[in-house]
Amino acid sequence: MKKGMLEIAIINVYTQHVMANLNSKTTAAAKRLLSKLPIAKTHENIYTVPNILTFTRLVAAPVVGYLLVHDYHTAALSLFAYAGITDLVDGYIARKYNLQTVVGTIIDPMADKLLMTIGVACLAVNGSLPVWLAVIILGRDIGLALSAIYYRWISLPAPKTMARYWDFSLPSAEVKPTEISKINTALQLVLVGSAIGLPVLPEAFISAWHLQEAMTGFQYLVAGTTIWSGLSYVFSKNAVKILSNEEIQKRIAAAAAKKKD
Repeated sequence: MKKGMLEIAIINVYTQHVMANLNSKTTAAAKRLLSKLPIAKTHENIYTVPNILTFTRLVAAPVVGYLLVHDYHTAALSLFAYAGITDLVDGYIARKYNLQTVVGTIIDPMADKLLMTIGVACLAVNGSLPVWLAVIILGRDIGLALSAIYYRWISLPAPKTMARYWDFSLPSAEVKPTEISKINTALQLVLVGSAIGLPVLPEAFISAWHLQEAMTGFQYLVAGTTIWSGLSYVFSKNAVKILSNEEIQKRIAAAAAKKKD
């Protein structure tokens, strides 16, 4: 009886030893296998020249507003021209050198809209633009901003936290401006630039060329394109695209490959 119990004990000890070695080997093999698997990245490089130029436009917007409120129209016009030039340059660089980023599709129109919002509001306050036109322009922009907040939240991969929400290196949705929206943005920039620059011109020049009358007609044109562009986002199926995980990985991999080249 004692001999049988001893044999059972020996068998149990041996079995535990074998299982321990097996588990150890299996774990080591699993670790080696996992180490060879590529680690999926969910962040993209946002520190690109186009994004930096766009950021300077974001900073310039409130400065333009300050200059307008204090009646420094010449300085405001110069800074506004800088914003317009960098808007063209950053897009060219992004396309030519394949530096497009998802965050760029968000902050680029954001910079334009911030400049437009501050400019329109300040020009309406000092009487350079009619209040009704400012209401149309700002109302459309507020609606688009609320929509962008909504789409960013619903497209954000889990876990949904405020830290991840404001981490723009984590792509989730892409905004593509409609054609009429691009035209409207250009017209609005011309409108605001003209309203800023008009007080700089001599009164005799303004009267001789009937610039004030032309400005009034242009205001009605911009009001129409603003309403049209707002409706285009509502009815267009391609204006907002929620990115799948596969699309996110492809974009990040392409950006990483381009960076190595």
